[in-house]
Parts: sequence; C-alpha cells; structure tokens
Amino acid sequence: MKVTVIRKEHFNAAHRLHNSNWSDEKNADIFGKCNNPNFHGHNYDLHVSLRGDIDPDTGYVYDMKVLSDLIKEHVLNKFDHKNLNLDTDEFKNLNPTAENIAVVIWNILREKIDRKFELSIRLYETERNYVDFDGN
Repeated sequence: MKVTVIRKEHFNAAHRLHNSNWSDEKNADIFGKCNNPNFHGHNYDLHVSLRGDIDPDTGYVYDMKVLSDLIKEHVLNKFDHKNLNLDTDEFKNLNPTAENIAVVIWNILREKIDRKFELSIRLYETERNYVDFDGN
C-alpha cells in the first residue's frame, strides 16, 4: 500500500529571467518585467512529496522531521533570501525559472533520499503559478 507524504516549506528569493544569447529587446519581449536588470523577488512555497510504503514499525512512510531537516539544510539554506542569479552556483549559467528551480531542488534532494521513495516537487512561484516535477 503506497502513501504520499508532503512537507511544505517556504523561501524568499530574487532572480532575473534573462538569456545572455539574446538581445536586450528580445529578453524584454519574452520575459517582460521578469527581465528587470535590478532583479525581482518571489515568496516561494515548496511542497516536497515522498511516496512509498508505510513502515510497519513506525507507521511512517518517511520521518517528516528528517525530511524537514534535509530541505532546510540543502535547499532553504542555499536559496532563502538569496539572489539566485548572483548568490548560487546552481543558477550561474541556468535561467532561474520556476521550472528550472524545481528541477534543481529535485536533483538536490534526490541525492539525499533513498530511491525506494518516489520524489516529486511542487513549487509555487505565486498563488496562481506553480510547477510540478517528479524526475520524468
């Protein structure tokens, strides 16, 4: 019997959507306000889902305190209150779109969580805009 557990976290970060191979005009046309050279910020909500079997000894799929600690150590400490373009190695050469941020977070956590658990990421950039990534 598979069950999904979800941990919700929150972080704030600034970014600029920009493709250095394009002209300033094309960047402005494609990314609009999100291409502001002085950056802009979001209050991200992050949902980390793990799907697996319930452990008969603990009754847990996964210890949520352990999951929370992993997210804080490897994601929040890295991205919270940072300029993703300037302050992180992950986005030095990768456009920090919500899609790319979700994939980066998935890759970070996938290395830390046993593969017997299915991992998926839901990242809300705004109340109305979010992305899902499950590694496929």
